[in-house]
Amino acid sequence: MELANLDIGIFVVYVLGLIVLATWVSRERKGHDKDTKDYFLAGKALPWWAIGASLIAANISAEQIIGMSGSGYALGLGIASYEWMSALTLVIVGKYMLPIFLKQKIYTMPQYLEQRYNHNVRMVMATFWLGLYVFVNLTSILWLGSLAIYTVTGIDVVYGMVFLAVFALSYSLYGGLKAVAFTDIIQVVLLVFGGLFLTYLTLDMVSDNTGIFGGFLVLTEQFPEKFDMILSRDNPFYQDLPGISVLVGGLWVMNFSYWGFNQYIIQRALAAESLEEAQKGINFAAFLKLLMPIIVVLPGIAAVMLAPDLERPDQAYPTMMGLMPVGFKGLIFAALVAAIVSSLASMINSISTIFTMDLYSYYRPGKSQTHYVTVGRLVSVSALITAMIVAQPLLSSFDQGFKFIQDFTGFFTPGIVVIFLLGLFWKRATANGAVVAAVGSFIVSCLFYYFLPDFPFMDRVGVVFLICLALAIIVSLAGKKEFHEQAVDIRDMDFSTSRTFNLQALVIILILIALYATWW
Repeated sequence: MELANLDIGIFVVYVLGLIVLATWVSRERKGHDKDTKDYFLAGKALPWWAIGASLIAANISAEQIIGMSGSGYALGLGIASYEWMSALTLVIVGKYMLPIFLKQKIYTMPQYLEQRYNHNVRMVMATFWLGLYVFVNLTSILWLGSLAIYTVTGIDVVYGMVFLAVFALSYSLYGGLKAVAFTDIIQVVLLVFGGLFLTYLTLDMVSDNTGIFGGFLVLTEQFPEKFDMILSRDNPFYQDLPGISVLVGGLWVMNFSYWGFNQYIIQRALAAESLEEAQKGINFAAFLKLLMPIIVVLPGIAAVMLAPDLERPDQAYPTMMGLMPVGFKGLIFAALVAAIVSSLASMINSISTIFTMDLYSYYRPGKSQTHYVTVGRLVSVSALITAMIVAQPLLSSFDQGFKFIQDFTGFFTPGIVVIFLLGLFWKRATANGAVVAAVGSFIVSCLFYYFLPDFPFMDRVGVVFLICLALAIIVSLAGKKEFHEQAVDIRDMDFSTSRTFNLQALVIILILIALYATWW
């Protein structure tokens, strides 16, 4: 795709504007130095709109935009289940899990595991998450993001990685989570409006310039197979979306792990100024998730008609970008880069939070707040440098980077969900039960992966979750009862929510029912 001078100018304005905004919001009042609460939790003062926008900005990255658009090209609207079911998951997390996490006043998810189980569980999971975030997630965002830039502009992958890393650090390193969250508002506005405009233009082209509704009707009439939400067993993509499992199976396990127990995501909600504000932000993010398939999947389906001879499905989104008029290409490209760097900035902030608050502060207690903030900044830089070094040798051999992330994290996801769900809602769960769930998740997943390779990934996650749940319960009941002074007694919790939250949740559920009833 050729970028004209106007497109490049728009992109440069975006880059400079974001850095200026981040510098402005990161200012501290005279005489006040940033402490750990300021740097890692934005001073516990994030409003709902910043929380919701930041949740989406952290979630959506280049590999998801290009990958999901490619899936729309290949299999159709069914891939939207990942987005739409996430909306319902967010509502449940906001109502039943956030109240416990915020009551505990935690910085990190491993910190909660120490309060609920013991220090060893915290250390093991903190180390695991650091390794996962640096060597799997951060490397993948960098590598796939730079590949996306190469696909669109032809810029060398290595130069692309360096640019993304420097850009992400330039606006997030000083201000921490506050800079990330407030600039994410700009990122999401750019992502949503740029994406909606791309959808508008592609649907208008499909309809021969008679309007977007006409274009949508043309797609549903000419490609009805692209609008099946629940795939049958004879569908060639059943392995990726195994029928009813998207509603009642392993997708729930993956969603709870990602949206409920993932430091990279939940840290924004932990930084809310109040529980009610966090719940508003969660619902705002849920509504945005309902919107995402329109932004990402529909252009991929439109590409089936506008560019039917693509060599690979993941060329769909860049090809549609190439059809945009001068000026709008720069806007869409800025939106794509916004998705990448917002995810990068969020990831490095979470890495620095876990390392500093879970590991470093334990082995080096009693240091000043300024010292811990400095350590967090150094960790952010070190993590990005490490990811840039290992990204190409680690991921260049994988045809599908997103599949690499999914396969690797899928080995551990069921055990993590068991550990948290039992820890939150069953006081009899023990540390030994948690360890068995974590180890069992990896072993059983490996057995399925190597001996039943044709077993659908999503179904495997669901079955392994049930096995790990049974193992954790058996081991916990067989051991001695444990008393945890800092743990929350579920009987003391009030899970009631405001009328506004309940009304919003009802609207989300009704929209989901309508969507699945229409395109079942």
